[in-house]
Amino acid sequence: MEVRDAVEADAEPLAALADAPTETMRNLVHDRTVRVADDGGRAVGFVSFDARRDAVHVTQFEGDREVAERLLREPGRFADGEGMSVELLVEADREDLRAAALDAGFEERGSGPRFDGAETVAFRRDP
Repeated sequence: MEVRDAVEADAEPLAALADAPTETMRNLVHDRTVRVADDGGRAVGFVSFDARRDAVHVTQFEGDREVAERLLREPGRFADGEGMSVELLVEADREDLRAAALDAGFEERGSGPRFDGAETVAFRRDP
């Protein structure tokens, strides 16, 4: 598995992974740092993130537990170089992604905000 920067041509496969509109994913590729897990020319996961003043924020990630854990190292690597923390939210019922966050060194910090009626759990990884 190779992890690489996303390009516009990735929008459609990323949309399929995230169950989101292709245009939304195209905008994500343009507006955020997006890394793609590529297995033999097929996108099997992705992570998007951006840096703010206080922390690096993971805005979205998808993939099975192993792939997601590997992808969450990407914003962590950037944050470590800048001496920043990394924060992310995971839907409470996504046990696989919650486990991936823990495997990647994040600590659960309690309930996060609701998105489209879904409960979330907040995670943070400090440098």
